[in-house]
Amino acid sequence: MKDEYDLSTAERGKFFREGARLVPPIHLEPEVLDYLSKRALAQGVSLSSLVNTLLKKEIELIGAGK
Repeated sequence: MKDEYDLSTAERGKFFREGARLVPPIHLEPEVLDYLSKRALAQGVSLSSLVNTLLKKEIELIGAGK
């Protein structure tokens, strides 16, 4: 760290929020993104909604296979 940083007025935990949830970014391969984007557009839903629906179905299948 550089010496010229002045942290004398810094406040520990200033931005910490108990129970806050982090929503991580999801990176799709270009061909997957293209396919899902076209499918979402055709169904008249958002990409996020389509991906969530597909993932929930996959989770159900995984649970059924146990």
